[in-house]
Amino acid sequence: MFISPAFAQAAAEAAPQEFSFASFVPLIAIFAIFYLLIIRPQSKKMKEHQEMVNNLKIGNNVVTSGGIVGVVKDVLTKENQIEIEIAEGVRIKLLKQYVSELVKDAEEIKNQKSKIKNA
Repeated sequence: MFISPAFAQAAAEAAPQEFSFASFVPLIAIFAIFYLLIIRPQSKKMKEHQEMVNNLKIGNNVVTSGGIVGVVKDVLTKENQIEIEIAEGVRIKLLKQYVSELVKDAEEIKNQKSKIKNA
């Protein structure tokens, strides 16, 4: 409207597009920051979880991703499952990958149960 088409075309032709490494530096920096802050910690956390799941043994106190607290009673390696006892005489089968954490002692189990009740 204010700029004639001839002037706009001349301005576009006057600025040649040359390859410059400097134009890629911000993209490389953004990717490096993204990798260091998001990808690397997440992959480290996944490896730790996989190691914990692979080392589950009978007698471990566990918390599932659904918030169920129980004791491992059997490890079914072929089916990639575990059997946990959540109450006296009540056992459930669970895929190993749904174990979110190991609980170290009975006091921690009580704390987990009270958190679940209060929620």
